[in-house]
Amino acid sequence: MVEAVRVLRLARRSAVKARTQAMNQIRGLLVSAPAMLREQVAGLDRAALIRTLTRLRPGDDLSRPLTATRASLRRLARRHQALDAEIADLDTEIGPLVKRAAPQLPELFGVGPETAGQLLASAGDNPERMRSEGAFAHLAGVAPIPASSGRTHRHRLNRGGDRAANNALHTIVLTRMRFDERTRAYVERRTKEGLNKKDIMRCLKRFVAREVYPALTSTPTEQITQTDLAPAA
Repeated sequence: MVEAVRVLRLARRSAVKARTQAMNQIRGLLVSAPAMLREQVAGLDRAALIRTLTRLRPGDDLSRPLTATRASLRRLARRHQALDAEIADLDTEIGPLVKRAAPQLPELFGVGPETAGQLLASAGDNPERMRSEGAFAHLAGVAPIPASSGRTHRHRLNRGGDRAANNALHTIVLTRMRFDERTRAYVERRTKEGLNKKDIMRCLKRFVAREVYPALTSTPTEQITQTDLAPAA
């Protein structure tokens, strides 16, 4: 099942890359587009921009730069929409597989199909590194590295481990920092204590790894009682 998630994520990454490329090309065309076309879409967010460009009516005379630009922008915007739909379909396909492979994982705050799929893939690639929660933290590059000097006691970010797994945990932390009241309160408290953003995120990644580990290592039939792993503790 994890292998099925892996191959579906391959298609998803390709679609995301193509969507980003289409968006970059749209913005590049708009930079050099005629002023009247730039003014038509000025100030629009990405979703509104794509909707507006898909409704453009280029005209028939493609020898005119304005007509050709409109035609290109409309094609790129429609490609962007198609890739959006493809990515949404892949998320719909990946989600149930992740749920079957690790039922508790998608229940964690901030864990979506993409991050859950990456964590499952990283765990599947390194079964010998899943012997303990601490070993998983080292695998994901979130185990704190001592960096004390003299009377100063501190830790630094771990630059090793599986960077894809580390990036998945990073994404979860960013989501929680934006939408989870518990995490936002923790960030505020630690900021007042003098920690910088990097150190706070290092701590949060370690807490998330502690939550993720039992969800990754439980089987679909196991019922594990989760303890409260709030960062504030």
